[in-house]
Amino acid sequence: MSRFRLVISESFHSMRANLSTTIAATMTVLIGMFLLGLFIALGTWVISWSDHVKAQLDVKIYFAEGVTPKQVNSVRIYLANQQIAGKVKAYRFISKDEALRIMRKTNPDLVNGVPSNPLPDAYTVTPARAEEVKVVAAGIRARHFAGVDEVQDGKKTSKQILRVARVIELVFLIAVIVLLASSILLIANTIRLSIFSRRREIEVMKLVGATNWFVRGPFMLEGLFCGVGGALSAVVLLLLGKEIALPAILHHVDSSSNVRALAFGVNALILLGVGLVVGALGSGMTMRRFLRV
Repeated sequence: MSRFRLVISESFHSMRANLSTTIAATMTVLIGMFLLGLFIALGTWVISWSDHVKAQLDVKIYFAEGVTPKQVNSVRIYLANQQIAGKVKAYRFISKDEALRIMRKTNPDLVNGVPSNPLPDAYTVTPARAEEVKVVAAGIRARHFAGVDEVQDGKKTSKQILRVARVIELVFLIAVIVLLASSILLIANTIRLSIFSRRREIEVMKLVGATNWFVRGPFMLEGLFCGVGGALSAVVLLLLGKEIALPAILHHVDSSSNVRALAFGVNALILLGVGLVVGALGSGMTMRRFLRV
C-alpha cells in the first residue's frame, strides 16, 4: 500500500509540475471523446433509421381481374411455406375493396369521382431480410401462379435504400476506428512531452535500481487521470447538448418512434471506458525508449 501511495503521489506531483502538458492531454482526450460520443449517437441513430427503412421494403403481388379464390389460396399456401422456411417474415392479403378504402385515406384526389374500383386484389409480402427482397420476388415469379398479374419488388427504391444502408454502416465503422486511433496517438504524443521533460529523472531512477513498473506507474496513472478527466468532460458536454440542442434539432426531423440512437447512459459508459484505455495505452506506449538506460 505504501508503494501504491507513493506511485499516486508521484503521479500528482508530475501533473502539477507539468500542468500545461496535463491540460493539453486532458483537452486532447476531451475533443476525441466528444467527437467519438457524438458520432456514436449520430451513427447509431442513422443505422437505426436505415434498419427502419429496410423493414419497409416488401413485395407486392397483384392479381388479375376475375381471379378465383382457389388461385388466391394457392399463392397463400406458397407464402405460408416460405414463412416456415424463414424466407418470408410476414404476408397480408389486401382485397380490392380494402385497397380502395386505404387509397381514399392516403390519396383521396386519385380515387374521387372514379365510377368503379380500379384497384386489384393483392398480397403484401415482407421478406425475412430486406436484402432478399429480390430473391423472394424472383421466387414468386418463377412459380407462374395462375391469376397473378404482376409482382413488384421496388427494384430501384430497394437498391438505393440497401446501398445507402451499407455505406452508412461502413462509414460509421471506419470513423470509429479512425477516432480511436487518433485519440491514442494524440494522448501518446502529449504524454511523451511530459516524459521527455523528466527523462533525466527517469534515468537516475533506473540507475539506482527502480523497476520498470515503478517508473512507469506514475505516468500510467497520469494517463488514466487525463483520460478519465477528458472523457468525463466530454460526457458533460454531450449531456448539455442532449438537453439543450437535441430537442430543437428533433423538432425539425420527421422520424418514426422506433428510430433511436444508442442510450445516453451506455454511450457515456463507452466513452469513460475508452478514455481510460486510451489514457493508459497512450502513456504506456511512450515509456519504452526511456526505460532503456
